[in-house]
Amino acid sequence: MGQILDKFGNKQKKEQEVMGIIDKCYDKFFLNTETWNKANFYHAICQTLEELNKKLGSTQFRVPKTSTIEEAYQKHHRGEGKELKKEEFEKILQAVILDSGVTGIGAKDLVLYIYGVPATALLLKKNLAPNIFPNSIFIPAITSATVFLLAKLNKI
Repeated sequence: MGQILDKFGNKQKKEQEVMGIIDKCYDKFFLNTETWNKANFYHAICQTLEELNKKLGSTQFRVPKTSTIEEAYQKHHRGEGKELKKEEFEKILQAVILDSGVTGIGAKDLVLYIYGVPATALLLKKNLAPNIFPNSIFIPAITSATVFLLAKLNKI
């Protein structure tokens, strides 16, 4: 039960970190900015996504299409010529992320680690010391150790 609550708390912590990044980027790019063109707006959205990618690690958001950003801007920004509000920025960013999607780079790394490390360890064991541990114990132990290490490094 404690592990479930810990995971839930970790999710809330991640959500707060993401919201902090969004708030910081909003303040940096949109606060007290009166003149905007499409290139500046597109650059600000891409910079925000880059900051989110740095913070989230294995989850990587794709760079959105210009048409996607324009559609989201037209849909969520009320009042032409007015300053972009924080809520509007969050909605635009959410729409852009949902439309552009996520690349699976982190998932590919995870599969490589979970299957590659035990297979490599088994090959090394067979060549260096084949009779020290039986394979029925060695393979699950190495796989468990790999998963444990990935969990400690926040890759899972």
